[in-house]
Amino acid sequence: MATPMPYKTFITALRDEGLKVIEEKTNGKPPSSHNRNHKGPWGPVHGVMIHHTVTRGHDHTVNICRTGYTTLLGPLCHGVICKAGHVHVVGYGRANHAGIGDDEVLRAVIAEKPLPADNEASTDGNRHFYGFECENLGDGKDPWPDAQLDAIERVSAAICRHHGWTERSVIGHLEWQPGKVDPRGFGMDWMRGQIRDRLAPSSTYTVRKGDTLTSIAASQLGDGGRWREIADLNDLPDPDAIRVGQTLQLPKK
Repeated sequence: MATPMPYKTFITALRDEGLKVIEEKTNGKPPSSHNRNHKGPWGPVHGVMIHHTVTRGHDHTVNICRTGYTTLLGPLCHGVICKAGHVHVVGYGRANHAGIGDDEVLRAVIAEKPLPADNEASTDGNRHFYGFECENLGDGKDPWPDAQLDAIERVSAAICRHHGWTERSVIGHLEWQPGKVDPRGFGMDWMRGQIRDRLAPSSTYTVRKGDTLTSIAASQLGDGGRWREIADLNDLPDPDAIRVGQTLQLPKK
């Protein structure tokens, strides 16, 4: 069981993981006050749920996830991950994203064990999951750019890192609610493997696209402020001059 992290902590955790985060307002109000909390509680939280939107276009996708439909009001998630790999935070608190799902799946997520088949809808998922909608048509043909897949990995790892969860706390909507197929176009087992590798402690780190010394220090050492130690250990006169594929030595935790 975990209490949802405060909004500012959530935003900081995402940015420390090397993500570009855009906070989207609704009727002039920040996402921290845009939620469905009046319909029921949010928390305790147990995991992260990934979706696809079945939409095309960045602005259109963000707007739908922010405001919702007449039959399903927004926010429809906490963050929208666009094809460029940016995270648009559209709400914070209870959101209409998970719906009613399988209680046995929830128990497996809590225990961080392999997931059973989702064959019943009996449990409120909006209460228990952070939700991220990813811009994609969901037809199995619309591509998933590397930047977008990398952002899904980073978002999930950032939240797992804060709560002390493993990659098994990250699931797709298709693993939660019978009849759902999202996210379609990549495998959740593969994505969990990517998240596991990002969370794994290591004495070295290979720079990926979008990394900064601050994000590396946050993800690998648990403290973004230790970027100077990485710079000194690797004799980096310019801490901004790291390159993709470069192997860095890491100080001890």
